[in-house]
Amino acid sequence: MKNTYNLRSIAAKAITQVLEQGQSLSSVIPELQQRVSDKDKALLQELCFGVMRVLPKLEWFISQLMAKPLKGKQRIFHYLIMVGIYQLTYTRIPAHAALAETVNGAINLKRPQLKGLINGVLRQFQRQQQELVEQANNNISQLLHPKWLLERIQKAYPQNWQNIVDANNQKPPMWLRVNQLHHTANEYLALLEKVNIEAEQDTNHPHAIRLITPCPVNALPGFDQGWVTIQDRSAQGCAELLIPSNGESILDLCAAPGGKTTHILEIAPKSKVLAIDIDEQRIKRVNENLQRLCLHAVVKTGDGRFPHEWADGEKFDRILLDAPCSATGVIRRHPDIKWLRRDEDINQLVALQSEILEAIWPYLKKNGTLVYATCSILPQENNEQIKAFLARNTNAKLAETGTLEKPGIQITPEITGGDGFFYARLTKQ
Repeated sequence: MKNTYNLRSIAAKAITQVLEQGQSLSSVIPELQQRVSDKDKALLQELCFGVMRVLPKLEWFISQLMAKPLKGKQRIFHYLIMVGIYQLTYTRIPAHAALAETVNGAINLKRPQLKGLINGVLRQFQRQQQELVEQANNNISQLLHPKWLLERIQKAYPQNWQNIVDANNQKPPMWLRVNQLHHTANEYLALLEKVNIEAEQDTNHPHAIRLITPCPVNALPGFDQGWVTIQDRSAQGCAELLIPSNGESILDLCAAPGGKTTHILEIAPKSKVLAIDIDEQRIKRVNENLQRLCLHAVVKTGDGRFPHEWADGEKFDRILLDAPCSATGVIRRHPDIKWLRRDEDINQLVALQSEILEAIWPYLKKNGTLVYATCSILPQENNEQIKAFLARNTNAKLAETGTLEKPGIQITPEITGGDGFFYARLTKQ
C-alpha cells in the first residue's frame, strides 16, 4: 500500500468520533486500520489509546498554549494538536517527524490554512515542555479518571483504590490462552522460547501465559492453526468456573467476540454450545474465532432479555452469562471507557443485568450451573446484583464462590496480573 494517507489525521478522526460522537475505539479503530499499512496499524492504535489514557493532561497542556479552544468544525484540529503533543511527550518518535507529520495532517483534513497555527502551538509546547510537564504534575490530578468514577472506586475499595487506578493507567499486559487440544502450557512455553519470545505461566489458570513484552499475533507459533488465543487471565476464569463437560448442552449468552465460547469448546469439545449475542457485527467475530480454532457451535443473534425468541424451548445444563456491564475492570484495555461512561449508566446497566438474569434462569435445567460474570469492579453490578437475585429466587444456590453476605469472586486489575473481573457460580435446586 503506497503511503498516501496521513496517520496523525486518521488518529484525530478516531479521537473525534469517540469524544464528540460517543463511539468506542474498539468499533472505530478496526475500520480506520484498513486505510493504513500493516506497519502503521500498531502506531495508529498506540496514538489513539495513548491519548485516551492521558486525556486530562493533554487537555491541560492545550489550555495553557491556546487562548481560545478550537470549536465546531475545527474541533478535529484540537485533537490533531493533542496527537502531536502526545507524540512529543510519550513516544520515541523523533520530534521533527512528529511535528512535520502532525502539521501535514491539516492538509489531509482539507484545512491547509491551519498549518501555521498547529505548527506554532506544537513548537511552543516543545520550548516549554519541561516547565509545562512540571506544572501539570502540580496542577492537575495524576489519577486521570473522571470524578464520578474515582468516587465510586474509592468508596468500593477504600484500602486499595490507588492500586486500581494505577493499574487502569498502565498499558495492559498481553495474556495468551493455550489451546489444550493442541499443547499444554509448558509445551507452548517451549515453542515461544524457540522463537525468542519471553513469557511466563500463570499458577492459578492452567492454560494462561503472560508475554513479558507484547508482540504481534502473527509472531506467535501456530496462531493461525488455533494453537493459542489472546485472552486475559481473568477472562479465562469464566469457562474454568463453568466446568463444562462433553455431551452437555451449554449456553454462552452475550458471547461476542467468542473468546469464552471457544474456551468452553477447548475444555469440552463434544459439548453442544449455543452462542448468543445481540450485536450482529460482533457475532461475525464469534464465527471467525470458531473457524480459526476449528471448533463448532451454533451461533445466533438474539437479545438475552427475550430467550423465547431464540432458545426454541430448550433448557441448558450450563449457562455462562457474561453480562453487559460498565467494563470498569478493563479500562487499561479500553481507556476510552473513562470518557464514554456516565455515572447514570450504572443504574441502567444494573437493571439490564437483572432483567437478563431473571429471563434466562428458567432456561437452566434442574441441578444445572449458571456462571454470572462481568468485567466490572463496581459492587452494584456484581455482588450486590447476585445478592438481590438470590433473595428473589429461592431455588438458586451459591456454589463455592464467596459468601451469602458477599457472594461471588471479585478480582481487581493488577499491573502485571489480570483485568478486573467478577464471577458468581449458581446452581438450580
